[in-house]
Amino acid sequence: MHAEQPVRSGRAKRLPRAVRERQIMDAAVDVFSRLGFHAASMDEISEVAGISKPMLYAYLGSKEELFATCIRREATRMMDAIAQGVEAEEPPDVQLWSGLRAFFGFVGANRAGWQVLHRQASSQGGPFAAELADMRGRAISLVAALLVHSSDFANVPRAGGKEAESLAAALVGAGESLADWWLDNPEEPAGVVAARLMNLVWMGFGDLVAGDVWHPPSRRTEQAEQVAEDA
Repeated sequence: MHAEQPVRSGRAKRLPRAVRERQIMDAAVDVFSRLGFHAASMDEISEVAGISKPMLYAYLGSKEELFATCIRREATRMMDAIAQGVEAEEPPDVQLWSGLRAFFGFVGANRAGWQVLHRQASSQGGPFAAELADMRGRAISLVAALLVHSSDFANVPRAGGKEAESLAAALVGAGESLADWWLDNPEEPAGVVAARLMNLVWMGFGDLVAGDVWHPPSRRTEQAEQVAEDA
């Protein structure tokens, strides 16, 4: 006599909503990164996610809504990774280095997410460009806060002024461009890429910390004349 077999209902195990949404977004990021927004289909996303298309729409709405949600999620994950990686109590150079290392570490571990966050979002325009602008604004605010954090260095830009904000915008733009280049050159180690940007930036910012500021030629002439008058 055969042992009684367990009864199978045929119904898939019901997952918590948060788990299901993460599953959907993981699949969407994968598909959007490979195919781009326009070529990606909800049929393929539902297939990769392992759920029906009606369920996909029920959870995260239209393709446009799903893409925007993916952008927000990847931006939040990146910002969290940078904030957690920064050694905030260290001198400015160590703060900057730890932030760059965290940024490139995130991009290296989440290339599909960066592809969606930067290349795909920036190429679509419209509301997606607004999502990207919001992410960039958050990144600039974070970097500016790092630049003004330490009060032990008299020449570090102070909070509330445009100097720290403009330097942060330049650094964020350089980081984005280098990370975009890195997508096409994945054989380069994350630490090497981060160190290149660190050297490029710190060779200038380090001089600011030391009080050595570059001036255009006209200012140099004025300063030389002033020194001669004072002698």
